[in-house]
Amino acid sequence: MRSQVRWRLVWENELRLADHIELSEFFRKSYGPTGAFNAKPFEGNHSWAGARPEFRAIGYDARGVAAHIGALRRFIKVGAVDLLVAELGLYAVRPDLEGLGIPQLMRVMYPVLQELGVPFGFGTVRHALRQHIARLLGRPGLATIVSGVRVRSTLREVHLDTPPTRIEDVLIVVLPIGRSMSDWPTGTIIDRNGPEL
Repeated sequence: MRSQVRWRLVWENELRLADHIELSEFFRKSYGPTGAFNAKPFEGNHSWAGARPEFRAIGYDARGVAAHIGALRRFIKVGAVDLLVAELGLYAVRPDLEGLGIPQLMRVMYPVLQELGVPFGFGTVRHALRQHIARLLGRPGLATIVSGVRVRSTLREVHLDTPPTRIEDVLIVVLPIGRSMSDWPTGTIIDRNGPEL
């Protein structure tokens, strides 16, 4: 039987060192099974991988951190249009609670996004997760999956032997918050103008 998950909605500057340590361990355990490379950013008690979120929804149960999603307001460029979004990322659910999923996280995060006054929520996922994400998004109209768009991001660290940016062919997940999906600009490239959340 699953324990009850309680949610903590918290601004980044309200987190204590103990929170970062606990979240770092949670992310290493959550992302590690998909490859050591995915867990590496969370070494050294980092509770973020690229850009730091400004707001987090953290689910807890009797065993500790159960689920997490972060949000960061930023301007992205879709084609030629500058657009304010809340980028959503750092999504993870402890393996024993996998059924908790995106719909519950979105029920918790959606009112926060409305309060932040952003027109859209924005996130990216790998193509291999299309069916999984489509199934987990829940009710129709909550979000739209956009394909055929590449995303350019800056890298967390700059090295002399690699370029400072990367371009990825990913699926875009858009949540209409303050505007209609018909207002989402068209374009084949999105510039994050910063690292991925």
